[in-house]
Amino acid sequence: MVGVSAPSDPSSKSPVPDRNPAGYAVVGLGWISQAAVLPAFENARRNSRLVALVSGDATKRRALAERYGLPHSATFDYDGFDACLERDDVDAVYIALPNHLHREYTVRAARKGVHVLCEKPMAVTAEECSDMIDACRRNEVRLMVAYRLHFEPANLHAVERVRSGALGSTRIFSSTFTQQVAEGDIRLASPDRGGGPLYDIGIYCINAARYLFGAEPDLVWATRATRPQERFEESEEAQTCVLRFPGQRLAMFTCSFGAHAVSTLQLVGDEGEIRMDNAFNFSGDRRFRLAGADREEDRVFAQTDQFGPQLLYFSDCILEGRDPEPDGEEGLVDIRIIRAFYESLRDGRIVRLSVERQRRPGPEQTIVCPAIEEPELIGADEPSA
Repeated sequence: MVGVSAPSDPSSKSPVPDRNPAGYAVVGLGWISQAAVLPAFENARRNSRLVALVSGDATKRRALAERYGLPHSATFDYDGFDACLERDDVDAVYIALPNHLHREYTVRAARKGVHVLCEKPMAVTAEECSDMIDACRRNEVRLMVAYRLHFEPANLHAVERVRSGALGSTRIFSSTFTQQVAEGDIRLASPDRGGGPLYDIGIYCINAARYLFGAEPDLVWATRATRPQERFEESEEAQTCVLRFPGQRLAMFTCSFGAHAVSTLQLVGDEGEIRMDNAFNFSGDRRFRLAGADREEDRVFAQTDQFGPQLLYFSDCILEGRDPEPDGEEGLVDIRIIRAFYESLRDGRIVRLSVERQRRPGPEQTIVCPAIEEPELIGADEPSA
């Protein structure tokens, strides 16, 4: 595993490119890259452009380079990752690799002076997250974790409604995020490699509770349930988790890789409530409902592209030399909470936390891009059964 003690590469690039748009290499050409990231460059063309692809699959590299108009010289296997980073037109990488590889490829990019937009979960452990943060700071590059809902209209509208006092004092958060995952999917790997429902989809519930409460939990508890099926030999099938927040507020969620697809959240205050259907997925419309003593709101937020906004926002941060809001510290907090849940599962006890975080997503970060049509996949499968 790559550490962060080695010196920076003397050939590192300037932290602020002298051109617009910023050039990206997409690292890892699995489902999320093909279905969402690569098509999103069309919506982000104001300040972002795709300039290179990195994958261990030669068929993917060749076919996707042709689809997106890249020359063969702009495609690399993983042994060629450093050569990709040294290209003059590569200002940033979008890392869409398995979770246990996020740290290594982030640190390698940072040492070459290349900015990093990394899929969540940020890494597997808090130590790995800290290595990523330190490497990017040392090399003066920007690090953003791909929390797409920090720019999504419905979720940020919920944040605005909470801040406006429409619910009074927020008291209870609850959420269910479940889906069927087919045997053999990388997401069913051991939690030691960042697999399982808590890392993959439970993180959305954790993050939503944090940005809707505008606070960090001070204790957590978790339990799990797993049927004797081959696909769950390494990871749990389902987990239910409880978090207590300052002000005697409670959050609870259930995540599962073995249940019908559901994606909902509810936030209850002492004067009203918010409910959202299809709260976390990047496809489909969202149904938002607010009910209170003196107001009601029922809205449908049409499907939008949630990946173009991330590129637009991060490229502006790169080109203007400013730090993104969902930065490495944001990713670190969620991983600290996930690891505390696993400590609770291991020891069968409540785990206390001391977490500080001031920056939050707000309605001012809303970016709307038109929905994109998922292209034909090449050597990649839909993640759900």
